Amino acid sequence: MKHPVDAHVGKRVRHRRWMIGMTQQQLADKVGIKFQQIQKYETGMNRVSASRLWDIADALGVTIAFFFEGLAEGAESAHSGSDLMADKEALELVRSYYAIPEAQRRRLFDLARVLSEAA
Repeated sequence: MKHPVDAHVGKRVRHRRWMIGMTQQQLADKVGIKFQQIQKYETGMNRVSASRLWDIADALGVTIAFFFEGLAEGAESAHSGSDLMADKEALELVRSYYAIPEAQRRRLFDLARVLSEAA
């Protein structure tokens, strides 16, 4: 049975990898393991050791703390069904948003805020 912390860390690995457009194979190559192991980490079926988490964080360009962010809220959101980052459409929107040049991204953000306030 998966431990909730392992599942959370795996989910954060998957989301970060997806956000930067990296495949499981690319991450596995950078870390020096097989992509099947990345799959097991991402599903929470295998626990990530401290040294491996260090390597994954380096490969994904984040701190180790990134993988534990939202852990306390994770249990609450799992019960409420509000895990926005589990929604592939939301992830794709965020990924596309950050692909836009900063000045245009800021204008898009301002437009979205005005539209949400008007709704």
